[in-house]
Amino acid sequence: MRFFAEHAWVDGRVRRNVRIEIADGRFASVTPDAEPAGESLPGLVLPGLANAHSHAFHRVLRGRTHSGRGSFWTWREQMYAAAATLDPDGYLALARAVYAEMALAGITCVGEFHYLHHAPGGVRYADPNAMGAALIQAADEAGIRITLLDTLYLTAHVDGTPLRGVQERFGDGDAESWAQRVAALSVGRHALVGAAIHSVRAVPAAQLALLAGRAPLHVHLSEQRAENEQCRAVHGCTPTELLDRHGVLGPGTTAVHATHLTDGDVKLLGDSGTGVCLCPTTERDLADGLGPARRLADDCVPLSLGSDSNAVIDPFEEIRGMEMDERLATESRGHFSAGELITAAANHAALGWADAGVIAPGKRADLVAVSLESVRTVGSRPDQAIFAATGADVTHVISGGRRIVADGRHTLVDVPRELAKVLS
Repeated sequence: MRFFAEHAWVDGRVRRNVRIEIADGRFASVTPDAEPAGESLPGLVLPGLANAHSHAFHRVLRGRTHSGRGSFWTWREQMYAAAATLDPDGYLALARAVYAEMALAGITCVGEFHYLHHAPGGVRYADPNAMGAALIQAADEAGIRITLLDTLYLTAHVDGTPLRGVQERFGDGDAESWAQRVAALSVGRHALVGAAIHSVRAVPAAQLALLAGRAPLHVHLSEQRAENEQCRAVHGCTPTELLDRHGVLGPGTTAVHATHLTDGDVKLLGDSGTGVCLCPTTERDLADGLGPARRLADDCVPLSLGSDSNAVIDPFEEIRGMEMDERLATESRGHFSAGELITAAANHAALGWADAGVIAPGKRADLVAVSLESVRTVGSRPDQAIFAATGADVTHVISGGRRIVADGRHTLVDVPRELAKVLS
């Protein structure tokens, strides 16, 4: 496969007239300032984008949970009601449509933070990994890669309150039973199995160390002030400090949200090499608050981006949110360069795919073409187009050398029709 891009993000900047050759699903050569040759990719060509944090089933809540007042905790009850309705077949259909929607927006890899493991009442399916297998199959049928972040979820509260109601579907009893189930997962070439600690609310401190050293390992961290207060009341420290005590922090770990951090927490994350995944659209939607994104970056914390609750699936909105939220918090502009934002949006390494996320020889051949002629982007400088574009401006997507979006349409899934079927 040979492509030609008038503008492409190569070596950390926009390069002109780039010839791109692909062989066996990887970039064979990338040549700027070249003569035209091969299929033309319009607009600005970016590396494939990574959605580092998703809960696919939350997609059913979009446009249905926004009336009236409330908080994260009242929204959570509506989320639990949605979780109670799914079985493996239904989850496969829903996730396939959601992942195809992601592909249309330029996402070539998703990190699925998966805790909806069992049948109602916590009863195991005949295949204890039936729900996880459905997600892995859904990603394959949508044409994208997946890291299944199989999540340990054991308690309802920091004080060890047992799981009740729909939460019983999330639990495995203890970390050893969880590990045995996860070890039986089988995946294809498009998938990796990672691990997740749901939060310090959901995993007793004594069992945290059993996941230390796993990679990739993700954890919800300090998303809500109440989580911090509860952790201090029970353990006498912040959630970040608790994870540090039990060896959970490190280069293979990504903390999701990290919204309400102390200065000491930021230093612990930076000193340990722990990453942070920001989810700006969800953090706004759930009224979580604004996290210290620039301070984290200044402390050498690798940043990634996620759609989380999928209230919005648009990586460009997450990109802008990373900058715009910082502007709101500081009342000043220009905190992240376009290069820093694209690096965060294409951080496949946070999901265990260190050989993806850049347009360079030997890397996985993921490409996203963004129109520079839409009503949103026309007139934009190519190096600033990400501040104007939306997912609707994505025209072509190639994932691992496979064409999955062409001329704005998914090549494998009729996305509007599939979404209408699963959400009706």
